[in-house]
Amino acid sequence: MAIATFAAGCFWGVEQRFGELPGVLSTEVGYTGGTTAHPTYRQVCAHGTGHAEAVRLEYDPERVGYDQLLDAFFSMHDPTTPDRQGPDVGSQYRSAIFYHTPEQERAAREVVARLEAEGRFGAPIVTQIVPAGDFWRAEEYHQRYLEKRGRWGCAI
Repeated sequence: MAIATFAAGCFWGVEQRFGELPGVLSTEVGYTGGTTAHPTYRQVCAHGTGHAEAVRLEYDPERVGYDQLLDAFFSMHDPTTPDRQGPDVGSQYRSAIFYHTPEQERAAREVVARLEAEGRFGAPIVTQIVPAGDFWRAEEYHQRYLEKRGRWGCAI
């Protein structure tokens, strides 16, 4: 099994999309890339911690390759908008790949270079590619939020 961590805007939808991929065994949402230990959602949203809303996933590389995860990542958000995804604005919504191994870093940089060369997005890709650091699990009500909302028919 392997671990991957991505930030692509609000973590609710990102978690759901990654969770639907065959070979992704588990997902959890949380905060990474900042300076405050054990941040809360409120602190992250106040823009004082430097964290991004992120999804950490465990996957089976025999069933889904890291390149496939990267393709999914780039298909689920706009990697050309700094600190913004749709109506969500702030550094916590930045596009970032938090790599866990040198192989993940190399693959991420190669995919970005390929996408830039293809001109796929029509603007420069601003996705950060940075080493994975501490990952602070978000509050329980954020975990699998959209799945819970759909099952219960209302927001929690």
